[in-house]
Amino acid sequence: MLICSPGLTFVSFVAFVSFGMSSSVIVIDYDETWPATFDRLRARIWPVVADLALGIEHVGSTSVAGLAAKPILDMSIVVRGRGDVPPAIERVAALGYVHRGNLGIEDREAFDHPADLPRHNLYLCPEGTIGIVNQLAVRDYLRRHPDAARRYGELKKRLAAEFPHDIDSYVFGKTDFVLEILRQAGLTAGQLADIERVNRR
Repeated sequence: MLICSPGLTFVSFVAFVSFGMSSSVIVIDYDETWPATFDRLRARIWPVVADLALGIEHVGSTSVAGLAAKPILDMSIVVRGRGDVPPAIERVAALGYVHRGNLGIEDREAFDHPADLPRHNLYLCPEGTIGIVNQLAVRDYLRRHPDAARRYGELKKRLAAEFPHDIDSYVFGKTDFVLEILRQAGLTAGQLADIERVNRR
């Protein structure tokens, strides 16, 4: 999670764009409080979707211990199938979240969070679809490869310093690195081509 121009769509796959916030690019060192913040947010959402969802995943850079990140958590509700999406949207909206649609990413619904909650992006995806597959692939690869996480953090800090008010250039500068992560994580050539086409359009 949304400040989302056409050039930002790839970031939505891997959850680095924030909803309703300034487009200034701020990357900070890993904050040890992020997992606990996720747990609190998850505890608020889970009761209303528990019978529809398989889980709520902490994704994006804040989900990787030690990784520098924008200080905005990313969360994805994973439901069993597409038929569970409409009722899940209604239940999440009842908590004060504002549904934004898929913002150009098929099978990935996005929400603005209530103003009184910590900054976070909330997504809703059916299991096995590209929106959640990409998020989990990046997260799990970086968790298993701390050297890659370190290099990725350094890249993000460098790009944020170079483009502090140009999120499109910041995102574009990360694209090749993230595509290589997804390639190493085992995404197919077709999936990678689709992602790159969306990102570079």
